[in-house]
Amino acid sequence: MKFNFEEQTLKYQKLGIVTPTKKMIKTEEQIEGIRKAGIINTKVLDYVSEKIHAGMTTEDINRLVQEKTTELGGNCAPLNYEGFPKSVCTSINDQVCHGIPDMHTILKNGDIINVDCTTIYQGYYADASRMFMIGEVDAEAKRLVRVTKECLDLAVKELKPYARLRDIGYTIEKHAKENGFSVVHEIGGHGVGIEFHEDPYIYHYGRKNTGMVLFPGMVFTIEPMINEGTRHVFLDASNNWTIYTDDGGRSSQFEYTVLITETGIEILAY
Repeated sequence: MKFNFEEQTLKYQKLGIVTPTKKMIKTEEQIEGIRKAGIINTKVLDYVSEKIHAGMTTEDINRLVQEKTTELGGNCAPLNYEGFPKSVCTSINDQVCHGIPDMHTILKNGDIINVDCTTIYQGYYADASRMFMIGEVDAEAKRLVRVTKECLDLAVKELKPYARLRDIGYTIEKHAKENGFSVVHEIGGHGVGIEFHEDPYIYHYGRKNTGMVLFPGMVFTIEPMINEGTRHVFLDASNNWTIYTDDGGRSSQFEYTVLITETGIEILAY
């Protein structure tokens, strides 16, 4: 049976379950636009994966992202977004997210780095990030990166229409804790597509079978930040962007843009 927003909204509201607003449901035309932005975003991250190496600066990564995105017909959403000065976020080791590329930060053997890209194409947005391990990385860093990717993939595997939003965070936190890691609570995923950041907010922790019901047509990011030590973080007061782990432990993150369909899900950017 084809999804009917009004019928499903009434059904779940009668059960006392929070439902998405109409604005959260993307049209077929909008989904196709976001899908095209996602294709570009994925190609840009593929390009970074081919080029990234020890000895390059994070500014070199910024240049690669900017050039490849432009070549493919897109624009880099982070550039000048609320004052962010670069085209991509590059977060190394104990930087949880929103690391700012510069000419002085050089990738070293043993580093782990998250490269977070958001592409605008014909007015539509797609957002994804990947972890990269530079040269010879120690066993615990490898395990942290692997478990982070598992957290995301397990959460995506559980996604389906009419599931509950907090199931995403429950699945992520359960797997992280089982492996001795912690989940950052202060930063989450978000709706995306028409704007860079939209509703709903996506928690990476929570109780199973709680939260908003997920309807077909919803598009959002899932982007767990997993720490090897404490989950607690702080904001770098010198730039008001970069988030660090409180204890100096390393942090890892992967991000997808996903679409809830009538039969399951589609990953639009990865």
